[in-house]
Amino acid sequence: MPLSHVSKLFSIQDCKITALLTDPVSGTATYAAQSVDVPGIKSLAISGSMQSKTLRGDNTLLDTESYIDGVTGSAEHARLSLDALAVLLGGAVTDSGTTPAQKAVWSLTASSVPQYFKIEGVTPPGGTDMISGDIHVVLYKCQLSKFPELGFTGDDYRIPKFELSAVPLASTGKWMDVVFNETAIAIP
Repeated sequence: MPLSHVSKLFSIQDCKITALLTDPVSGTATYAAQSVDVPGIKSLAISGSMQSKTLRGDNTLLDTESYIDGVTGSAEHARLSLDALAVLLGGAVTDSGTTPAQKAVWSLTASSVPQYFKIEGVTPPGGTDMISGDIHVVLYKCQLSKFPELGFTGDDYRIPKFELSAVPLASTGKWMDVVFNETAIAIP
């Protein structure tokens, strides 16, 4: 019997981003060998926009056409990651010093360029109708659409967040996948 195509969605257990290195037309997209964790992921929301055009003539509606005009998303996470900032905005992370004066610094410079990345989020195994399964959502080619919200909050935790816009891969035309797994699989 095939796997059900319907499930609840409860919670998010993990989220990773991976730098997109190449996306040649009629080729194969390549990603960085290492994914970067979005630490303390709290939410990953995906939405899209559509355009609808109508054809009128003879004083009546003759036809209508709709098409996907964009896919967007946002993520909130409980912990700040310098490595994630480097994937999202460009720049580099440098480590220096020795204990007790070690430093890790992410620098945004005039030459830093936001790059394309893949983002993947997954439910915990109990977050689906498949008892030992999970659900993954993958956007294959994203870029920040707004500078991430960083900083501090008085007398409370600051929740970093970022917004993204997705486009289809030039190599395959794929925007995203929603994957139901009968048995849970970790994000690579």
